[in-house]
Amino acid sequence: MDIERFDVGPRLCEMVKHNHTLYLAGQVPEDTTLDAKGQTAQVLDYIDTLLARAGSDKTRILSAQIFLSDLADYDGMNAAWDAWVPVGHPPARATVQAKLANPAWKVEIVVVAAV
Repeated sequence: MDIERFDVGPRLCEMVKHNHTLYLAGQVPEDTTLDAKGQTAQVLDYIDTLLARAGSDKTRILSAQIFLSDLADYDGMNAAWDAWVPVGHPPARATVQAKLANPAWKVEIVVVAAV
């Protein structure tokens, strides 16, 4: 059972590949000046990049956990999400409100995908 780690840091790595499954760390926006829709779109773009590096894509996402700092941002987040998720390939998903590590982050997304 091979385990491959991507972008390893002292505390975590961005992604772990085990067998035919990818586990992404929580992805957060770099540009915190954006609204929830913009931050979500930025995070989803980075998720696309990570998945591609490991030989996968968003049609192979198995599950997604979305953390919002404020549920008032739910509609904005969903606008970006709905534009991004391929028709016929939505993953299992949960969305919750959470106090995020950086108060400027409006969203953090964790996904598990098949390779």
